[in-house]
Amino acid sequence: MNPKEVILRELHLSDISQLAKLANNENICVNLRDSFPYPYNESDAKIFINSVVEEKPKQNFGIEYEGDLCGVIGLIIQKDVYRKSAEIGYWIGESYWGKGIATKAIKLITKYGFEDLKLVRIYAGVFEFNMVSMKVLENNGYKKEGVFKKAVFKNANFFDEHRYFKLNEF
Repeated sequence: MNPKEVILRELHLSDISQLAKLANNENICVNLRDSFPYPYNESDAKIFINSVVEEKPKQNFGIEYEGDLCGVIGLIIQKDVYRKSAEIGYWIGESYWGKGIATKAIKLITKYGFEDLKLVRIYAGVFEFNMVSMKVLENNGYKKEGVFKKAVFKNANFFDEHRYFKLNEF
């Protein structure tokens, strides 16, 4: 394996400490839903890892860079008439920002979603101030579908949500 290669891998209980260390960061939390706790401790990491370890099919993965866990990425498969769609979610530890890791991880999980999970559509909602996330989606061929005005209520403020999508062109 190329040491700078980005891979997606299963999360393990041995990742608890690193996951908690990376996730306990307000600069990450501000871009995620309120269900992502802050402060983020080892108990939160253990709960998350235990919740995804038995997933069938696998939907959440650790992002590894240079042999280190540096973030998490996942797909939330939708239900009922939306069952061929999934929402993508991801975060990268701040010390790993600016290395192209998110762009590579999104490429890998999009391929997994289309080829292995047989999804037709993958989409993401991005808070209006997260321009970097918009750019990494665009770098992977995701298109802006629209802007949901004042759809997000985060930290006592309303924000627009920019919605991106990519279709499996089978």
